[in-house]
Amino acid sequence: MIASEDIQKVEKLIKLSDSEPLIPEEFIPWHIEERSEEKFMPDHLVSLEGHALYDQLTALQKRELARYEVAQVMHSYAWSEGLACHFFNSHLLKLSPTSLEYRYLIKETIEEFRHQDMFAKMIRKLDVEPARPSWTHKVLSSMHVRIFPPSILFMSVLAIELVTDVYGKKIRQDDTVFEPLRKVSELHHIEEGRHIHYTKLWLKHYTENAGFVKRTFYGFIVMANILFMRTMYVRKRTFQKIGAKEVALYTRCARENLKKKFGENCLNSAIALVDSFDGFNFITKPLWRTFLNAKV
Repeated sequence: MIASEDIQKVEKLIKLSDSEPLIPEEFIPWHIEERSEEKFMPDHLVSLEGHALYDQLTALQKRELARYEVAQVMHSYAWSEGLACHFFNSHLLKLSPTSLEYRYLIKETIEEFRHQDMFAKMIRKLDVEPARPSWTHKVLSSMHVRIFPPSILFMSVLAIELVTDVYGKKIRQDDTVFEPLRKVSELHHIEEGRHIHYTKLWLKHYTENAGFVKRTFYGFIVMANILFMRTMYVRKRTFQKIGAKEVALYTRCARENLKKKFGENCLNSAIALVDSFDGFNFITKPLWRTFLNAKV
């Protein structure tokens, strides 16, 4: 449900999707092959970077760690966007095809399916078989999509989009990163920017007059979704593939190190969102500090 004053903004977003579609086959230079001096992610996004164990890896292992992790990150994006499309399709069945919400969600769903195809193609180009979501990820996500109302699900989609946008921005701005990866991140950043803008407009209807309980729950939902996404980034399989000597140790330390760096560098947009509807309080702040290492 979009407020009347925001209708023109949504109409503009729909027009942009029609007039300026970004087609991955045309936008991304898929023909370019990687060079040995190129990176797959900025160093500071690599989970283990900054930890003493990182210095024990060879230069090739560090490069391959970034290769596997960027593929893992993109797989998590594609998987989460698949969940979003599942929700969108279910929600669309309840809407009139003449409604503004229906018209916009059709455009977003088309773009999200293109993103999934784009990420999958990039993963294949990197020649990586990513680790699949765990049983816990699958069960929690299935329950989430089936149980919660549209307001909570849109809040979940927005939380994930804000985090993916941070990673995408950092990758596309680093000229040392493999060019097709930068272009993938650029395309995703442009279209996710539109999706973020729409979702914020839509959610205003629910957050502007929300009471303490709802604001607390919204703050918890944003935190839970970010935690859910982050736990998909670092997987034991990655350290097995790069030939780490102590796989379990490297995996545990990488997760702990990423939690610290993630809290310092990747949460500003999400924190600003929760601040915008007064979702931080004596309940949510300790949870954000404990699970996300957030500075709130």
